[in-house]
Amino acid sequence: MSKYTTGEMARLCGVTVRTVQYYDTRGILIPSELSEGGRRLYSEDDLKRMKIVCFLRELGLPIGVISQILSEDELESTISLLLEQQELKLRAEINESQRKVEGLKTLKHELKSLDTFTVESIGDIADLMKNKNKLKKIHTIFLVTGIPFAIAQFTSIILWIVTGIWWPFVCYILVSLLYAALISKYYFKRVAYICPKCHNVFKPTFKEAFFARHTPNTRKLTCTCCNHHGFCVETYGGDAK
Repeated sequence: MSKYTTGEMARLCGVTVRTVQYYDTRGILIPSELSEGGRRLYSEDDLKRMKIVCFLRELGLPIGVISQILSEDELESTISLLLEQQELKLRAEINESQRKVEGLKTLKHELKSLDTFTVESIGDIADLMKNKNKLKKIHTIFLVTGIPFAIAQFTSIILWIVTGIWWPFVCYILVSLLYAALISKYYFKRVAYICPKCHNVFKPTFKEAFFARHTPNTRKLTCTCCNHHGFCVETYGGDAK
């Protein structure tokens, strides 16, 4: 049966001699025997064990955990379960890294649109990025709840044109006015606006917000902090109390 020295074990496993020696001191990989000169000698089974240790280390498992795994009787089942857990952890880290990459892309895009670069501008962008998903959820609710009314509108108009029956359209108008009032109240209680001048986040009155000129992401308002009147950037303002 083949015997391997510390240097040979290190070479076959792609690690340093000091690493092999360290695993010995931790009791993870104890040599099968010592030569007459006191040199460590490892067997084929030791080599297999060393490769398992190196594999687990590459997956990011700490030495203490590996030591516990190798001491288990059901080694194969334990490693299989641990690998599944490690896979979930790594996937979560990948998703988090991807989220950060998307955040950097958004930041770069927003910075290109700025006429001037200030610390306050970075703060505004950071606030928008932080609340992006929450604001998107509100927009989705606004859109989804409006689809049935759009369908009802076209249906009632076609019915009026084709059959001359007009009362469904009148009912649609009345119901849609009530919907518009309720959904607008819901919407403006949950959004706020960032003033481009003083960079404070504020909430306008319902009347001002409802009738203000707007784009998909901005609304022309008067800042309650500095009284600046202009297009302010929409952001999430918190759930209604």
